[in-house]
Amino acid sequence: MAPLFFSCAHYSALTDALCTQSGAERGALHSHRFPDGEHYLRLDTPVDGRDVFIIGGTQNDSATLELFDLACAAVHYGARRLTLIIPYFGCSTMERAVKGGEAVTAKNRALLLSAVPPAAYGNRAFLVDLHSEGIPHYFGAAMRTVHIYAKPAISSAITQLGGEDFVLACTDAGRAKWVESLANDIGVDPSFVFKRRLDGERTEVTAVSAQVAGRTVVIYDDMIRTGGSLIGAARAYKSSGAKQIFAITTHGIFPGDALDRIRESELFERIISTDSHPRAAEVAAEHPDFLSVISLAGVLSAALREHP
Repeated sequence: MAPLFFSCAHYSALTDALCTQSGAERGALHSHRFPDGEHYLRLDTPVDGRDVFIIGGTQNDSATLELFDLACAAVHYGARRLTLIIPYFGCSTMERAVKGGEAVTAKNRALLLSAVPPAAYGNRAFLVDLHSEGIPHYFGAAMRTVHIYAKPAISSAITQLGGEDFVLACTDAGRAKWVESLANDIGVDPSFVFKRRLDGERTEVTAVSAQVAGRTVVIYDDMIRTGGSLIGAARAYKSSGAKQIFAITTHGIFPGDALDRIRESELFERIISTDSHPRAAEVAAEHPDFLSVISLAGVLSAALREHP
C-alpha cells in the first residue's frame, strides 16, 4: 500500500509535489479554530496499518503543536510507521544556553516531538540543512533523525545565478567549510569574510579572503532572517570590487520588512530561496522579480528513496 502523506498548514504545495514525485497518497485532513482559539484537527483518511508521513515545520509555537498533535493522532489511530518531514526546524537562535537560566528552545522542541508515542515500526524525523549540527542529538531515542542536505537543489540554483565564472561566498567564517565543499563540487572559487564583533548586536567586516574584483559573487547563507549579516558581507564584497552580487539561502525567513530592506540596499541582483519556510513564498509573491523560490520536493523524494 502506498505511503500516506498529510500536510500541516502552509506546506500543502510541497506535500502535493512530494506525493507526485514519490507516488504517495495525499491524506485528507480537517482543521479549524474554535472561537476561543483552540485548534481542531481530524485525520479524515484512515491511517491504520499505513506508513504515515506528516510534513510540517516548527517556525512558530502554533506550527510546532500542530505537527505534534497530528503525529500523536496518527499513532493513536494505528499508523504502522510515522515519519515527520520537517523542512524548517526553528529555534536555531536558542540551540544552546549562553547565559544562566536560558531555556534551550531547540532542545525543548526536539524533546517535545520525541514524546510522540512510538508507532509499531517506529518514529523518525527528516530535518533539512540544520543551522546547528548538534540538534539531532537533542531528540530522544524514540525518534530517529535523518539530516538531509539541500545541496543538490542549492548547487543547481547557484550555477543558474552565477553563470560561467563566479565566486561562491558566505557571510562569515562559520560557514566557510560548507561553502568551500560546495564550491569544490561546483568547480568555482570560494570566499568568505572575516568579522569583528563590536557589541551584542553589531559586527563589522575586516577582510575578504579571495579576489573578487570584476567578478560575479554568489553569497550562500543557510538562513536569511533580517538580512543584517548578508548586507554586511555584500558591502564588503562590493567594496572589494565585485561586479554583481546574488544571494541564495535554504531557509528564507524574511520577517516583517526584511526583504524590502535587503532590496533597498541595492547590493543584490536577485535572491533565491527554497520553500523550506512558508514565509519565502509569501514575500516572493510581492517581489517576483527579485526573489525566486525553488522546491525541496526533489531533494526530499531522493532522501525518502535512500531511507525507505
